[in-house]
Amino acid sequence: MTGSRHVERTPGLAQLARRQHAVVTRAQLAGLGISARHVSGQLAARRWRAVTSDVVVLHCGPLPREAELWTAVLDARPPVALGSWTGLAKHGLRGWDRAGTHIVVPRGAKTRRIPGVVVHESRRPAPEDIVQVDRLPVHTAERCAVDAAAWQDSPRTAVGLLAAVVQQRKATPEGLWDQLDRVGQVRFRALMRHSIADIQGGSDALSEIDLVRLCRRNGLPEPRRQERRVDSRGRHRYLDAEWDLRGGRRLVVEIDGIGHMDAARWYDDLLRDAELDTGDGTVRLRLPAVAARADPVRVLAILSRHLRSR
Repeated sequence: MTGSRHVERTPGLAQLARRQHAVVTRAQLAGLGISARHVSGQLAARRWRAVTSDVVVLHCGPLPREAELWTAVLDARPPVALGSWTGLAKHGLRGWDRAGTHIVVPRGAKTRRIPGVVVHESRRPAPEDIVQVDRLPVHTAERCAVDAAAWQDSPRTAVGLLAAVVQQRKATPEGLWDQLDRVGQVRFRALMRHSIADIQGGSDALSEIDLVRLCRRNGLPEPRRQERRVDSRGRHRYLDAEWDLRGGRRLVVEIDGIGHMDAARWYDDLLRDAELDTGDGTVRLRLPAVAARADPVRVLAILSRHLRSR
């Protein structure tokens, strides 16, 4: 009997295989009445293959990404969860992909070295932080974000990640704040607290946070952030930063990231500016996202010149 026929004819095995992308443990096979001798026969015939001493794949083809995730969590003893970058990817975070499969296990847990699997040991397993995503155990987006931020070498990466998680609506500032309070002393804790406070105040991108901090450090008034305006076609638009000037005029600054360099995005941005222009003397500036960090003196001079009229 071939491996695939055996899967279909063994009660419960086909359902288990579909649920776990054909990745199972020897204990699960034994629980379905499949003997160790039969498993050895399937492996010897190369119908199945063992990826670890405890985990078996019910075919000999390549492993898709979901099967790799199942392999990582099934080979570790519970409680185990996909976390950090891998957990954020499962929650749908875009633009922050990292190599490897990141799992989190309790401190001191015995794990095997599986190529491509990054094991993080935690002093706080916190089962309440584990949710099911596509039937896989995954840390909440808040836990994943705080862990990933704390495990970075770069403080900017840590802050940028928190901003992205909120911007893409995978977590709220309040949820991140609660998770940070529960996590205790971790790397960049103070920085993350200040950053979450900035995000909560309206900045939903790291570039906007840089701009606000530049103003704060140099005694300039802080802008209003993500203010809603109605354009000439009656649609709602959100402005990155806005100040009131004399005579009812306003200074509006739009922060352009790399995405704005796309031709279609550039086209839409220019039309958007024209649609927002009400002829009231509002000053509109467009600044590159990295300018407040990479060229703060020039940005400060530009802002100071316009804000002097306040």
